[in-house]
Formats: sequence, structure tokens, C-alpha cells
Amino acid sequence: MVASEFSLRLQHGITGGFAPPTPSAVHTVTRPKDASQLAVASSVREAGTSSLQDATPKQLHVDQDTSQLVDELHAILKEIPTESPPGSEDIYGKDISIAWGSDDLQWMNGGPAGCGGGKSTVEPTEEQKAKFERAIEIVNTLVSKS
Repeated sequence: MVASEFSLRLQHGITGGFAPPTPSAVHTVTRPKDASQLAVASSVREAGTSSLQDATPKQLHVDQDTSQLVDELHAILKEIPTESPPGSEDIYGKDISIAWGSDDLQWMNGGPAGCGGGKSTVEPTEEQKAKFERAIEIVNTLVSKS
């Protein structure tokens, strides 16, 4: 069953170094408490520009398919690890972070300021990397359905 309230963010562009990363896209999906719709917003940085475009809010009805996708995403994030210490390394090697917040789960890879170099003490298995890729697919599907 889909969480009654959650917030989700997927960001392309999390690796940096001396300078912080420059995101190329940020997608957010939120469900206010017991709402029948998800709020979806996407901001994309066009090639050759320095900032993200303003996000245009959209709605996505919570139907059976949407519920199944959100439930699958929630289950995946409960199973896969994040880097330690936070922000040390892009352990999934995708230059993408996912942040999820709900009553029962707080999960984020990439750290709040991206990955700035260093080595994580946690390394995911190939199966966990495949699950992270599936999590990305799910978020992209939710965004494209809105």
C-alpha cells in the first residue's frame, strides 16, 4: 500500500570535487497526507546554461499502477545501502541521487551537497546496483506519467 504521505527527489548530477555539483535535472514527487494525487515537478538545465529551468507543477492520480510503482520503489530503498559517510562517494556510479522521506523511511544517497570525493566504507553488490537502476526507472516513469 502506497505511503499516505511521502516526499521523493531524484537529482541528475551529484558528483563534484572542489566545486559543488551542477545538477542537470531535478524531479520531485510528493504525496500530501492522504491525498488522491501526487504532486510532480521537474526542472531541467538546458545544455549550455548555468541553471535549472523553473519547475512546472503537475498532478498524477494515485491509481493501482501508480501505487504499485511507489510501493516497489519504497521496498527497494528499504533494502539497498547508502554510502558511508554520506556524500563521500557515488557508490552506484550513476551520478544520480534519490532522496525519500516518509514516516517509516528516510533514505538518501549522494549526501545533501552531492559527492565530493572520498571513499565510502559501504559498497553495493551488483544486485543492489540493479535495484538502484530499477528505482531510477520507477521515478522516471512516475514523472513521465504526470
